[in-house]
Amino acid sequence: MKRFPLSLALLAALPLAALPGLTLAQGFGAEFMTNWDLDENGQVTLAEVQERRGDLFYMFDANEDGMLNDDEYAMFDETRAADREMHLEAYGSVPGQGHAMGQGQGQGMSQMAVGIDAVQDAMTRRYNDMNGDGVVTRDEFIGNGAQWFARMDRSGDGVVTLADFGQ
Repeated sequence: MKRFPLSLALLAALPLAALPGLTLAQGFGAEFMTNWDLDENGQVTLAEVQERRGDLFYMFDANEDGMLNDDEYAMFDETRAADREMHLEAYGSVPGQGHAMGQGQGQGMSQMAVGIDAVQDAMTRRYNDMNGDGVVTRDEFIGNGAQWFARMDRSGDGVVTLADFGQ
């Protein structure tokens, strides 16, 4: 059975949530918390990340077979690419647009894009296909949530809060 469809904002939160060394625009941390803090207690736990990753998986598992095949992963990749561009503009990495993001307002799009691309790599088939068989199962995708969570939990306290976003 399909779970509720996720908002594009939820998917958009995936690649940027764990950007180490970047000061995220104030609104982004709040956006992430809104989408991932299921019990609304101000912190995101590994269990919440695993639940949301399960929701995300189901969002793209069009034939509901528990695996993301070539076509389904292609749609996932296209959606993430569109969200990446939206966030680059919205959170100020395009000069003259949005709020400055990065270690200085003079940072250009290329440095930001490199950082985002590195984190986006954690959502790719290559990263999530743990047994290398060319498909990503629900168990593989959710199982990799622990590594993704550890990257987001910059303070290492076992929860993700606004403080992990520099707020």
